[in-house]
Amino acid sequence: MNSKINLVGLILVAAVISGCAGMSSDECVASDWSAIGFEDGSRGYTTNQFGKHRKACAKHGVTADFQSYQNGREQGLQEYCQPGRGYSVGVNGGRYQGVCSVDQEASFLDAYNTGYQLYTLRSNVNRATSQINSKSNELERIEDRLIANGIEMVAAETTKEERIYLLAELKDLAERTGQLEAEIEDLYVVRARSQAELENYQLMVADLGY
Repeated sequence: MNSKINLVGLILVAAVISGCAGMSSDECVASDWSAIGFEDGSRGYTTNQFGKHRKACAKHGVTADFQSYQNGREQGLQEYCQPGRGYSVGVNGGRYQGVCSVDQEASFLDAYNTGYQLYTLRSNVNRATSQINSKSNELERIEDRLIANGIEMVAAETTKEERIYLLAELKDLAERTGQLEAEIEDLYVVRARSQAELENYQLMVADLGY
């Protein structure tokens, strides 16, 4: 790493990226733009990120050093555009913004797409599980309501008009119960299929050495 990328610069980078309050005047003056560029490059950011830094420092009358930033960013991209990093970005659902050079992009994208496919398959299983839980919870609430309605129906103080209303509601609740049971059954099938696809893909990924 370039010797200019010092500890102070990295600390300032962390402050910028956190986005808490922007860069102060002193931070802008003291900034190691090569270090900031390296950090942005290692995160796969486009040069649009420099515009944010430039805007923050312009408020304090400080001009950002684009050349130093770009030199550092190119070094950071060399680290970012490795296959292992591509896989890591993909498997965590990150987005690739087309920042890698031609000689690195092909291998990076192969790894990224492998990771992202694994992320997608895991998401499919998680989504089906979430939907099953949501519909199961709704089914439990309906069952509780059915019991409550049944008790109200036979209560001595319940009027004829109230019984008519409760009867109609019981019909609607019964229909919804049937719908939910069918939907939950379908979701179990979907989840089982998604789980099988995930397990098969995980074996393939393991064979690739990830």
